[in-house]
Amino acid sequence: MDLPFEPYRIKVVEKIQRVSREERVKHLRAAGYNLFKIPAEAIYVDLLTDSGTGAMSDLQWAALMSGDEAYACSKSFAEFESTIKDIYGYKHVIPTHQGRAAEGMLFTVTLKPGDVVPNNIHFDTTRANVEHIGAIALDCIGAEGLDPATEGPFKGNMSLDNLRAAFDKYGTPRIPFVMLTITNNSGGGQPVSMANMKAVSAFCREVGVPLILDACRFAENAWFIQQREEGYADKEIKDICREMFALAQGCTMSAKKDGLVNIGGFLCLDDDAWAQDVTNLLILREGFPTYGGLAGRDLAAIAQGLREVLDPDYLAYRIGQVARLGRRLDELGVPYLRPTGGHAVYLDARKALPHIPQSQFPAQVFTAALYLEGGVRGVEIGSLMFEHKDPDTGEMVSPAMELVRLAIPRRVYTHTQLDYVAESCARVMEIGERLRGLKITWEPPALRHFTASLEPVGGGKMIAKA
Repeated sequence: MDLPFEPYRIKVVEKIQRVSREERVKHLRAAGYNLFKIPAEAIYVDLLTDSGTGAMSDLQWAALMSGDEAYACSKSFAEFESTIKDIYGYKHVIPTHQGRAAEGMLFTVTLKPGDVVPNNIHFDTTRANVEHIGAIALDCIGAEGLDPATEGPFKGNMSLDNLRAAFDKYGTPRIPFVMLTITNNSGGGQPVSMANMKAVSAFCREVGVPLILDACRFAENAWFIQQREEGYADKEIKDICREMFALAQGCTMSAKKDGLVNIGGFLCLDDDAWAQDVTNLLILREGFPTYGGLAGRDLAAIAQGLREVLDPDYLAYRIGQVARLGRRLDELGVPYLRPTGGHAVYLDARKALPHIPQSQFPAQVFTAALYLEGGVRGVEIGSLMFEHKDPDTGEMVSPAMELVRLAIPRRVYTHTQLDYVAESCARVMEIGERLRGLKITWEPPALRHFTASLEPVGGGKMIAKA
């Protein structure tokens, strides 16, 4: 029998403040229509990200209290390292304060200007860290992964044809490694099949380059393999994880996702030379190699979280909660990327607001309207985040999809609260063509979606009068 309810009890609660619509209007205007700049206390249901926003377990809180804060070679690091090696199987484990630090250090020691990094789809910080070096972040997702309406069990799969084309075009010397993001965040939180990972791994061995996994949501990906891929229904989640990781030569990891903690990450590598170069940089930027910018208590909480995330009851409920929100959106006629992913529902803003061109950021418009109507904070995964310069032509290119990600924090919100989210999305759909586009009034040189300011096209209000 499937577990009919949450596989945990609630011990601590946090009060949600009531914020009137008039107050939300003021907050949104003051933030330049950028949801990243809205005060957290002015949010009802915060689905901006699932990164570092989850609730820790009683055993994780206990681990915090027993953390060893020795500067070097602490007991907490020993447990952290042994837990990761047991699950991931890699030779070197390098702690960092979060996942983008792991990406940044790996790319700093392995990339040079003009190099190319293929991936199924790079997420925002991954792309930015690649491009900061002067290298090219190349997406190699298949056509199915760029069609929100297509149903498919593994829409995160990398296209082998696109990957081969990248090597034909740029040549092996310019591609130090291939990355594969599991699950594929920018493509709707869609999983990658074991068969696809094996094919990508075999190709990498053929051309003689390492495969590196972006493993932030590795357990969720393993659950999808267990549920959807032939030959894995009777395998344990941990065994599936070990099989995945054995296909690669390392991984980057934000423990703020499937580590179930509020801060922390790590980099795993098999290559001795890369690991030594990264460790040298770690000492300069992050801290001693056995704490890497984290307190001992954080290392202990990560170790416990990595053990808990493999629990099949937890994973079934976690991913089932996302699917349940998708079913409720179906009932209300709100379009989203199908099927629902592991950590989030991605609304199809292009379909929801067809009257707004990509140049006026329809996904950002929907995100802003969702906050106005319901006090719900999501995040735009569209032109504001991913418009980029084509490396060959130099022209600005819009992404294939305009999405609003509703990322569900782990062990935080109830079904009732997510029903409210769905109803708020339906209210935005009712406003429809009265919504006006947005334009940028200020933006930084990189990762503009975090801090850019916008305003309604033509000035005035974002919602026109009926």
